[in-house]
Amino acid sequence: MALPTISVIIPVYNEAGNLRFLHERLTKVLPEMKRDYEIILVDDGSLDASPQILKELVSEDRHVKGIILSRNFGQHTAVCAGFEQAEGDIVVTLDADLQNPPEEIPKLVAKIEEGFDVVGGIRKERRDPLVRRFISFITNRVASMVVGKEMRDCGCMLRAYRKRVVDEMLQLNYASVFIPTLTASLADRFIEIPVAHEVRHEGRSKYNLFRFMLIYFDLITGYSAIPIQLMSVLGFLTSLAGFLFGVFLLVRRLVIGPDTSQGVFTLMAILFLFVGLLLLALGLIGEYISRIYLEVRGRPKFRIREILSSKE
Repeated sequence: MALPTISVIIPVYNEAGNLRFLHERLTKVLPEMKRDYEIILVDDGSLDASPQILKELVSEDRHVKGIILSRNFGQHTAVCAGFEQAEGDIVVTLDADLQNPPEEIPKLVAKIEEGFDVVGGIRKERRDPLVRRFISFITNRVASMVVGKEMRDCGCMLRAYRKRVVDEMLQLNYASVFIPTLTASLADRFIEIPVAHEVRHEGRSKYNLFRFMLIYFDLITGYSAIPIQLMSVLGFLTSLAGFLFGVFLLVRRLVIGPDTSQGVFTLMAILFLFVGLLLLALGLIGEYISRIYLEVRGRPKFRIREILSSKE
């Protein structure tokens, strides 16, 4: 059997209700493209029946490969585990919740074959709550600033890559990875195209406020020193403001005289401002130090418990 031309990588976390329907739709779309393919399902420490269904799909379909991780490492890390096992010349990623329609894969592959290195999806008519869309808007603006390329929907997992870009990303061996921004920064030719977006077939989203905060830390501190530099500028401006305010209070005391009625509240406001800035600065410094620690420690980003393939 020739090496597959397309590798479709899907991270799976508690998606037992979606896996068979997902496989059914994939096996209708991919054969129509008249090329070899493989479907790599990466179980990211699921607590439901997902690992068992994954094993059944591997035994039923020779195109399916299964990877079972030892615990939950996160969506992007699970995708990296799939990247390491991918054999196709074109690598496609999508979520298992079917909000990314598999029927859109040919559009992404066609753009890769036009000469683009990375093709991202822009979810049109998104079926997500307003709050989540607002968070995505902020994330896209931050990602564009960090990467230096306009990214309109870096949260969409329906994306296609040349294998070269995937291999270069894996060689970097970053302790934490935000795949859309990192691959976009490695691509010579990057483009985003509109793709359909559907309501979730079954189950609930795995992302909550805490996970979004972790993504922001990865995105902001993982690829740029700008945040810590901004803190230095902010510290200088705050010190200057404090000095000017002190001069103002001195002049006011000399001109008007002492006024103790509002002094305590003024001092409290200043104290809260400075303490807040100090805590923010310490948090940023701690984030960079923790990344240095992870890099120096050199532990693997994930541990694979089992690789399943009917070709073995």
